[in-house]
Amino acid sequence: MSAARPYVPRPGIRQAPTVQFPRTRRQRLRIWWQEIDRPLLAMVLALMALGALAVAAASPASARRLSGSEGTLPDLYFFYLHLQFQLLGLVVLIATSFLSLPLIRRGSIVLTGIMLLMLVLVPLIGSEVNGARRWLNLGIRFQPSEFLKPVFLITVAWVLSWRLRDPDLPVIGVSAGLLALVVGLLMLQPNLGDAILFTGAWFVLVLLAGLPLKRIGMLGGAGLAALIVAYLTYDNARHRIDSFLGGGTAYDQVDLARRTIMNGGWTGSGLWLGRRKMMLPEAHTDYIFSVIGEEFGLLVCAGVVLVYLAIVLRVVQRMIGEDNLFTLLSATGLIALFGGQAFINMLVNLQLFPSKGMTLPLVSYGGSSTIAQCFLVGLLLAITRRNPFVEREGLPGMEHQR
Repeated sequence: MSAARPYVPRPGIRQAPTVQFPRTRRQRLRIWWQEIDRPLLAMVLALMALGALAVAAASPASARRLSGSEGTLPDLYFFYLHLQFQLLGLVVLIATSFLSLPLIRRGSIVLTGIMLLMLVLVPLIGSEVNGARRWLNLGIRFQPSEFLKPVFLITVAWVLSWRLRDPDLPVIGVSAGLLALVVGLLMLQPNLGDAILFTGAWFVLVLLAGLPLKRIGMLGGAGLAALIVAYLTYDNARHRIDSFLGGGTAYDQVDLARRTIMNGGWTGSGLWLGRRKMMLPEAHTDYIFSVIGEEFGLLVCAGVVLVYLAIVLRVVQRMIGEDNLFTLLSATGLIALFGGQAFINMLVNLQLFPSKGMTLPLVSYGGSSTIAQCFLVGLLLAITRRNPFVEREGLPGMEHQR
């Protein structure tokens, strides 16, 4: 009996590649490092490092303002707390960046439902700070709207991606209904700033999903009408808009922020040498950009703007040629949310936008806001992960997405 002849593949027949699944933690980490967008990760870490330095500069101003007869806070009180929150945020960021796309989709839908339930509870049992009830205290105090932002937009991206299966599905109407529910719950707190941010990011998604021009006009008119209603019925919004249009006074927060940011000139007064920051309310959170301007100068402020712009453009570049509509919409929604909040905060500090009570992402001090922003960035890093050895050729039916 002759020996068995070895199998020789016939010419022209492609052999299926051997799939090797990572079996060790080191292999998984190596694959993650190859797939992750390292320039994006580096810019995020740079912003967090700047945030730590900026909170150290702003901490004395806020600590002294909040000290009273009950006790005196150390000058670096908020700085040390911020480092703890940043450390926890980094763990959340890295862990989230390992998630797969199906797990992100399913987890976001579940978390959206949980956070909506939390928003329902906020007006009933939430903690009140500065006249607004936005926080829940369930052993730890956190702001549900901060964690709802990224998962809500991913859920909306999933709903809008249904159009690929059936173009006649009312996906825009369904997503608009979800948005109306969220905005209604936010206005009960009240939280006009986040309501505007949710609406703006949702509008970007429906535009990208192919919203007809006629509906764009209708939605624009509805948004303007809603803003007018908020102006007429929401005292805080009316006061802030009137103050912005009237130019403000020396006692307005936004005017104080602008004076603070201009006080440092081009190169700044130096770390802990700023003086106007001591009169600035919320120096470590909403108005930290002004503290950066006073202590480190307008040139550093311009650099911060460029870093945020580079992050937005990097994600947009990463999505060029993306062959999955859900992935495209998810990444676009997240970066619109991230960039929108950053630029609104900086415009407020420059007295170019009415005050909204928004933090500067990854820079401002915050507990739940810092962790939520790290969660958002982790989702972005997971969604934009790419195998550098696989060429993206497009999926069948993508002509309907473009």
